Amino acid sequence: MQSRLSDGSIMNKAAFVGACALVACSVSHTPPSPAAAAVSAATASTANTERAANRASETGDAYPNTPEIAPIGARIRKYAEIPDSARGPVIDPSKGYRIEALGRDLYMVTEGVYQAMFLVYEQGAVLVDAPPSLAKFLPVAIAEITKKPVTHLIYSHSHPDHIGGASTIPGPVTIIAQAETKRLLTRAGDPHRPLPTLTFADSYELKVGSERLQLSYFGTNHEPGNIFVYAPRQKTLMLVDVVFPGWMPWRRLVEAEDVPGSYAAVEKVKTYDFATLVSGHVSRTGTRADVERQSAFMADLKAAGARALQTTEPRVGMAASDLTNPYAVFGNYLDRAAIGCVNELTPKWAHELAAFEVFIWDQCYAIQTSIQAGD
Repeated sequence: MQSRLSDGSIMNKAAFVGACALVACSVSHTPPSPAAAAVSAATASTANTERAANRASETGDAYPNTPEIAPIGARIRKYAEIPDSARGPVIDPSKGYRIEALGRDLYMVTEGVYQAMFLVYEQGAVLVDAPPSLAKFLPVAIAEITKKPVTHLIYSHSHPDHIGGASTIPGPVTIIAQAETKRLLTRAGDPHRPLPTLTFADSYELKVGSERLQLSYFGTNHEPGNIFVYAPRQKTLMLVDVVFPGWMPWRRLVEAEDVPGSYAAVEKVKTYDFATLVSGHVSRTGTRADVERQSAFMADLKAAGARALQTTEPRVGMAASDLTNPYAVFGNYLDRAAIGCVNELTPKWAHELAAFEVFIWDQCYAIQTSIQAGD
């Protein structure tokens, strides 16, 4: 656990404790007089009684320069309107889902929040992901396009919100995933997420009839095993839980297990020759412009987070009695560093990304935690 001071030096827990001692914990080695000792004992007794009567901390005024955007734990009375640029085509309520053609025999299915993709070939269909929220729609949606069976199911990664409907797909089905995904699923032991029957380490090309899909793994990002699924003929790339077209990324940088890996994944997307991105979430597909926008936001986030850590001084505005509490000193510093990050990003990005106000505090805390960890 580390923080950087304005001079660039590292402020860690030990340094905070030492700073507390210098500021508020000076110790005299001269023995007190009996009278002074008696007064001290009485004062301590009174203080102990007061602490016992009320051990709860007190809520104070907001920090200086606190953004208007409600921080974590505070209720947002009215959320900002979703801009049209973030919305997808309207979903027919009588169906509950929408199919989007992505190129020859390739389709995306969504109910407005989650996405799956399927490729039709001469003998059947290849499905990529089976979110539980889409499980009842997928057989119907695929049947709109072909009466052929699903022969292959590709897992983007192990998370149940994206593949928890896999057990509902009629078999026999070849399930394909990266090796790390199989490891995680073996540990989970979830019957709704059957184990892959075919795994790969770095890359695998699935050839079915005249069609092909290129599966690639470039290391941990959102989680270990999260892969890129590329349809070269249709110039479509599917990468789940990394890019959110038109929207603020999900909380804590999509709860990434490897923040630098997630940054690298966004940049890797740019190297693909794609026209359409299937991101696994939101109500529409993405474009190269969406990827560039998220890349720019993430770069600004990292820069703002680092600047705030560098320029925020510890212990400012704290009660002297709290300076002996290293958790309080560190928590106060981190709160004010997050404020600096949010304030820097708001003017540029509040109206560029849908739901900016929902997770901007989360993003600042996440990137600053990553920076402090030395990522």
